[in-house]
Amino acid sequence: MSGITKGKKDTKMRIRAFPITMDEKYVNNIWTLLKNAIQEIQKKNNSGLSFEELYRNAYTMVLHKHGEKLYTGLRDVVTEHLVLKVRVEVVDALHNNFLQVLNNAWNDHQTSMVMIRDILMYMDRVYVQQNNVENVYNLGLMIFRDQIIRFPLVHAHLRDTLLTMVAKERKGEVVDRGAVKNACQMLMILGIDSRSVYEEDFEKPFLIQSAEFYRLESEKFLAENSASVYIKKVEARILEEAERATHYLDKSTEEPIVKVLEDELIRKHMKTIVEMENSGVVHMLKNNKSEDLACMYKLFCRVPDGLRTMCDCISAYLREQGKALVTEDDSGTNAITFIQSLLDLKDRFDHFLHESFSNDRLFKQMVSSDFEHFVNLNPRSPEYLSLFIDDRLRKGVKGMSEQEIENVLDKSMVLFRFLQEKDVFERYYKQHLAKRLLLNKSVSDDSEKNMISKLKTECGCQFTSKLEGMFKDMTVSNTIMEEFKHHLQLSATNLNGVELFVRVLTTGFWPFQSSLSKCNMPSAPNMAFEAFRRFYLGKHSGRQLSLQPQHGSADLNATFYTMKRSTAGSSMDLVDDGAASSSAKSLRKHIIQVSTYHMVILMLFNKKDLWSYDEIKNETDIPERDLMRALQSLALGKITQRVLSKDPKTKDIEPDHMFTVNDQFTSKLFRVKIQSVATKGDTEPERNETRNKVDEDRKHEIEAAIVRIMKARKRLQHNVLVAEVTEQLKARFLPSPVVIKKRIEGLIEREYLSRTAEDRKIYTYVA
Repeated sequence: MSGITKGKKDTKMRIRAFPITMDEKYVNNIWTLLKNAIQEIQKKNNSGLSFEELYRNAYTMVLHKHGEKLYTGLRDVVTEHLVLKVRVEVVDALHNNFLQVLNNAWNDHQTSMVMIRDILMYMDRVYVQQNNVENVYNLGLMIFRDQIIRFPLVHAHLRDTLLTMVAKERKGEVVDRGAVKNACQMLMILGIDSRSVYEEDFEKPFLIQSAEFYRLESEKFLAENSASVYIKKVEARILEEAERATHYLDKSTEEPIVKVLEDELIRKHMKTIVEMENSGVVHMLKNNKSEDLACMYKLFCRVPDGLRTMCDCISAYLREQGKALVTEDDSGTNAITFIQSLLDLKDRFDHFLHESFSNDRLFKQMVSSDFEHFVNLNPRSPEYLSLFIDDRLRKGVKGMSEQEIENVLDKSMVLFRFLQEKDVFERYYKQHLAKRLLLNKSVSDDSEKNMISKLKTECGCQFTSKLEGMFKDMTVSNTIMEEFKHHLQLSATNLNGVELFVRVLTTGFWPFQSSLSKCNMPSAPNMAFEAFRRFYLGKHSGRQLSLQPQHGSADLNATFYTMKRSTAGSSMDLVDDGAASSSAKSLRKHIIQVSTYHMVILMLFNKKDLWSYDEIKNETDIPERDLMRALQSLALGKITQRVLSKDPKTKDIEPDHMFTVNDQFTSKLFRVKIQSVATKGDTEPERNETRNKVDEDRKHEIEAAIVRIMKARKRLQHNVLVAEVTEQLKARFLPSPVVIKKRIEGLIEREYLSRTAEDRKIYTYVA
């Protein structure tokens, strides 16, 4: 085996290079041959050349270590041709068809360098790589760059020619785009894998010239045009420059030239554009110019702080508008108009957000922040919002479908989120809901429950549990009344013609005082109520019932006489007992729907015809504020509802003013509803009372929050505790640091907390 292996080794062929040395003369002959061929190629006389022979000669020179001579010789021949022939032609054409001549020279040079590269391919593969020099084609590019393009006369003229052509086109003249494009492509290729030549020789001066051009144009545009026209012109210019860069400059120039435009046309004039009188942002907002605002938004997106500048201007306008809406004048404010105006303003700006600002987060935050600012400028905003919702949820709202009511409630909840004093709203909402339920005024239980579910999402179940309790009371009351009616039938109890319906309300669920309200009820209704009290307490021992006359209502059978009669006669009766002796034609019978206070007042006129205000007050014991309202609606309301006449006939009511039954009262309706005097909102004493109750509730909520935090943290510094309490409670109201401090002091007194001995500003939790 070993012998065979050895034999194989001996028979292996080896190709060795012949150690032939070429003499100088032979090398010079080969180079002369190659030089002549290169010159012929440059003269475009290459048809008679044998490229195979030329390649072999170049190969031979490189192989025998004469690559440097070949490389240097090539550089000299190319340089000589470009300097002595091409440069002369280009310089001669400086003022006559310059770009065309230069482009032809460039194309010829590229073609000849491709042929020369093919002949000298072996040098590219061996000598160029070993000596780390530029390859043949790139060498040709560098020589063209240095000898032609960077030749001072050509260099300056090429730059000026290109800039002049662009400037002409900007002014609307037609230029040879192809020539400019060829020149830009040439500069890019001469950079050899970089933008350096294009950037230095054209782009930098182009950007400087453009900045100056647009600086002057922006000043002229602004002086001559409105903001709307200006932003449209800017948009057109940006599109024009981007299209120019794409079509006949280099694509890479698009970004820097657009940045120049953004800087000169937008960034430097942002405040001027947005604040332009009679055409700026405020003008666009006032005239609902959504498209112009959208155009401005798109442009201002492009520059740093552009949107912030727009936002600040819009915010100032929005706050001014909002402040005007929430500022009350001496004539008083209609709650419905107040809230509707805010909703309309919100709708307007939501439209701008959607149509003009692409729901931009910055603009959304601005609108929310501004609404929160001015909605809370008016301390009555929570009350007005509750009144607005009350108005929408009441029966008799004409022309509103359930879906429309739903949409209004959704919008109302948006305003509710802006309220800082949500607890004040909650208290008013409870009062208004209670009235709707007790007077059977709700448009539908579904809408009410829908609103409660929205509030539950915002405020949690602690608030809505009481509202749900109010609904439960209404259901239970219906059942109780069924049982009471059954009881009356079984016991044959006589209620003296009174039909009684009672709603039993659970203290704590309803926003009413549980104490007995002062009011001397007429004997018949009073006896009926006492019968119900005995029935109810018989079933539920240990409970207490207190009458709430301010929330009740009554239907009265009333008889009016055409002629006045003596005081001994009865002008009006609780029940239609036919006590009249006049002819049928002189009687007018109606059922009058009134409040409990109205009923108490009217039934006095069964005793005598003429009562003074003081007498009514003493006889009924109705609180003065409620009595005044009741008498105003009976004697000073709509003409078709004036059941009483007042003497003297003034709008004010004084203690000695006299009241009598209005026998001239007429109505086309048999059932006449006497509307109470509309009170859109509480009076000042009622507001103060509500505010005091809210403040009292807040004390407990603040203390509960302090204890919760301290129980978890055990030890806290004063400022940290105040910050955490504020954070916990801000969803319902913003507690004042002063109030928080007072509550902390109260808890220290009651030994829930204590101060540390070393630092009085640090509190510890006392378990």
